Amino acid sequence: MQEAIRQAKKSLAEGGIPIGSVLVRNGEIVAVGHNKRVQEKNPILHGEMDCLNNAGRIGSYKDCVIYSTLMPCYMCGGTIVQFNIPKVVVGENKTFAGSVEFMESHGVEVVNLQLPECIEMMEDFIKARPDLWWEDIGEL
Repeated sequence: MQEAIRQAKKSLAEGGIPIGSVLVRNGEIVAVGHNKRVQEKNPILHGEMDCLNNAGRIGSYKDCVIYSTLMPCYMCGGTIVQFNIPKVVVGENKTFAGSVEFMESHGVEVVNLQLPECIEMMEDFIKARPDLWWEDIGEL
């Protein structure tokens, strides 16, 4: 999770939304990513999507765990379900409920850590940049 938090901070430093993600297989990091919607002007480049894109074609994802600083949205949750990623470890869902029920209903184990560092990072960002936040979650 610490690498996901580093990725979120990297996105924030780039002027983006502070959400980071890491894909792990057998205890080894396969790929990292962060939300790049602002930086690359790409509406679907959420943290999880960037991470999976950076992983490239790795065959099966059935033995992977994806970490994210924020509960995945339905787009990212759908991708997790589609690729049969069995476990998601999340920094928090206080600031965004996301797709936990959807993922769980499709057999994904969701571990929500409710980390104060992740909550504070998102609360500070939402307060400072509500325009980007509402755009990111499709509520603009």
